Order: sequence, then C-alpha cells, then structure tokens
Amino acid sequence: MESCPSSKVILRMQGITKDYPGVRAVNNVDFDVRRGEVHALVGENGAGKSTLIKILAGVILPDAGRIWLNGQELILRSAQDAFRAGLSFIHQELGLVPSLNGAENIFLGRPYPTKRLGLVDWSALYKQARELIAQLDTEVPLDVPVAQLSPAMRTMISIARALSIQASVVAMDEPTASLTDQEANHLFRVIRSLKQRGVSVIYVSHRLEEIFAISDRVTVMRDGQVVATCPTRDIDAAELIRLMVGRNLSKAYPPRRGMPGKPLLEVRNLNGSYLRGVSFTLHQGEVLGVAGLAGAGRTELLRLLFGADKPSGGSILLEGRPIKVPSPHAAFSMGIALVPEERHSQGLILTQSVAENITLAHLATFAKGGFLLNTKREAAVVRRLVQALHIKAANIRQPVSQLSGGNQQKVVFAKCLAKPPKILLLDEPTRGIDVGTKFEFYRIIRQLAEQGTGILLVSSELSELLGLSDRLLVLHEGRAVAMLKPSEIDQQTLLAYCYGRRPI
Repeated sequence: MESCPSSKVILRMQGITKDYPGVRAVNNVDFDVRRGEVHALVGENGAGKSTLIKILAGVILPDAGRIWLNGQELILRSAQDAFRAGLSFIHQELGLVPSLNGAENIFLGRPYPTKRLGLVDWSALYKQARELIAQLDTEVPLDVPVAQLSPAMRTMISIARALSIQASVVAMDEPTASLTDQEANHLFRVIRSLKQRGVSVIYVSHRLEEIFAISDRVTVMRDGQVVATCPTRDIDAAELIRLMVGRNLSKAYPPRRGMPGKPLLEVRNLNGSYLRGVSFTLHQGEVLGVAGLAGAGRTELLRLLFGADKPSGGSILLEGRPIKVPSPHAAFSMGIALVPEERHSQGLILTQSVAENITLAHLATFAKGGFLLNTKREAAVVRRLVQALHIKAANIRQPVSQLSGGNQQKVVFAKCLAKPPKILLLDEPTRGIDVGTKFEFYRIIRQLAEQGTGILLVSSELSELLGLSDRLLVLHEGRAVAMLKPSEIDQQTLLAYCYGRRPI
C-alpha cells in the first residue's frame, strides 16, 4: 500500500474492524484521505465499503480501530457526531425529506435563522440557500418540495447542505446512479470545484469509467480487507477488476450458443401516458435490448407489459393470442416477470427474509390444502435458487435488509425465476452492483435465453446493450425510432439514434 505523508492527510482510519454474527464485515482496515483529493473506494458488493462508510458516518460502531480528522481523534457514536465534526454523506437515497423544500433541506438538523420573538427568518434562510446553490454553478428551485425535483437537483441540494456546514470531507455513495450522462458531467465539475476549495471527497461507485475520470487515488476492498491503494493514473481497468474480484475476467459477455425461435410476444401500436404507437416482436430465446435516453419511455414500456400501468391503446399478443394484463399478479400467472428499476421500493420487502421475498409472488404454488404453506417445498425451491444464483446469505431466513446490494438484486432475480417465466422484463438489472456480480448476471441472462425465455432488457449502459442484445429497439420521446443489430453498430451510432438523429 502506498504511504501517505502525514502532513497531507486530513482523515485517517486505522485498524477498523467490525464483526456481525458469523461474518467479519471489515477486517483491520487502514484508510486515509488527503486534503483536496478525490479518493475512490471500490470493491464488489459485500466487500466492506458500505460498512466502512457507515462507521465513518457514526451510523454503526466499530469493534476496533481509531479515526482522526485534522489530527484530532474522533469518537463517532452517532450521525450527529459526524455531522458536527464536518463529515458529510451523500447516499443514493440522499437522506432528504421529500415534503420539505430545497432551502429547508439544506439547513435540516440545525437551527434556522430567526427574527425577534424566535420566528423563522425565511428571507435570510432562502438568501443563504441561494448563495450555496450559486456556488455550484447550477439553478435549483428552493421553494418547492424536493419530491418534485429531478435526481440531479436533489443531489445538488445534498451537496449544498455539505457546503453549509463547511464540510472538510464529503463521502458520495453511487451519486450518479439516477443521473443522465450530462447531469453526471455537471456533478464532476462540482466535485472538481470542491477539490479546489480544499474539500476532500470519498467517491464510491461501481462505474469504473467514473473512477478513472474523477479520482486521484483508488482503494480496493475485497472480503472486508484493503487489498490495494494507489494513484488512479498508475492502474488500468483490467488490473482494477482483477483486484476487486480476485481473478481475471477475460470475457464480460458470454457468447450466444443458439438462435432465437418463433415469435413469443407481439406488441402493436402500444400507447401509454407517454408511449406513442410502439410496435415490436420478441422471439423465444431472444434478448431484445431497449435503448433510449432517460424519459424516452423505456420503463413505461415494461410497466405496461407487466400490468403495473394501463395502456391507452394498442394490443399485446402472447404466443399468437391477444391478451390483457390488468395487474402484476395477472402478469406473473401468464409467465411474465419483471425485475424493476428500483429494487428497494418496488422489488423487495426489506424486513422479510430471503425465502419470503423469493416466494411471495408465488404463494399459490406452495400452498398445501389451499391454506397452509408447504414450507418444506418452499425451502427446497429457495435453496436451489440461492445456490444457482450464488446468493450470499447466512441462511434463507435472513432478512433481505442485511444483504449487500448485489445479493439483494439476486433475490429479485430469484423471485422472477421461482416459477420459470416465458418473458423476463429487466429494467436496469445491473445498476448499482459491482463488476463481478454484473458478469454473473450476464451469464444468467444468456443462460435463460438459451432455455427459451424471451428477455426485454432496458439498460443505460450502451456497452451492456451492445454486448448482450440480439437486437436493439431504440425509443426517443415515447416513440420507436429504430430496430438495430448490435453487430452492425457501435456506441456512438447507438447514441445518435437515442438522441433521435440519423447517424451520418
């Protein structure tokens, strides 16, 4: 591990260890951050990154280890302790109160400016909030509930909150997960501006291109330990992946071993609240990629096919027969399954166990006498899926909330496979998971296609669409603008179609 001059170190964590029953989540970790640097923290899901960040945030207490900030030892027993010390955290969920407006969220947790008689001085509050937002070279409405703001605007609110406490260290956990490329580039400009002010950034992301674009140093964690720390310029993507997964991954996308079969799903002139006259055919054993910019109608298309939204026109044929899909329950019974874009709110019940989440949509299959659950049969199916998908859990009764993000996503997959589907709808199935788990999902997707499942794949990663898809349906502003063969195009050409332009 590279040594770090003490004079440049603003934050140091030493010998950090955290045990859970049967698992050592963080094992004797040393980690430091220099003043005014972006230090990337990478590793597979379950590598210990989140636990380390939660310890720094005061959310959980370590079993051993010490933390120093600006040369002073910190005792972090709560999130307020970290906040008062000048440590700020921007999580995927951002920690904002949706019903409060931007200005209120920026100063949340601290006394608002007051006038005489103790009344809130709203004009002073908004003035201070506008000054902080102006520092980010962006415009954000501060007088509307943050629930009405875009993901990019909510991220800027969180960064402004960090500036308001004059944070010396800001930790960002997957900050671009819900951002477009343009919004992500603006975030990178803001991060560079923070660096120039001497603010240090801990940057956690599974998107390797971001690591190389924004970070000065990178620390790799695996199995709860730090395996390497080095300047980002001194490492390439292949070596970074090898360090993360502990092995070489030669081919990201498994080769196709068969050809698509007969038509399975036919969509004719489908209309929704945003979708306009979309038509296509999905064949047995085909992976049909769906490309498009955010807001192009990709998620709505999957929700219409799954019965989560109601179409306003058009028809759907399954194996040549017209069908109506009035609800997700009806979709499951027809053999149509969905892995949703947002697993926490749409795909899982976090307080329930691995087994309960996997079988929840299929309880009739495991019913005994119409009323009782055949727990033995349920356990057998769950264990088979846990083994097949390599889900890392202490046991099948462990609450899903205790699993890593990648393993949670595997549970969502398992739920869809508990009753083998004819059609699998995948909405950003690899978002927020590590590169090793991504490769596992690619293997699973290809394997399902070879077994005859028709797969509709929505992804914002163009390389993923090109690597996995047999054909590509491109949506632009709610309309289908192209059907392409991946072998005939590149990322630049595909992106041109996504913007509604014909490549030259």
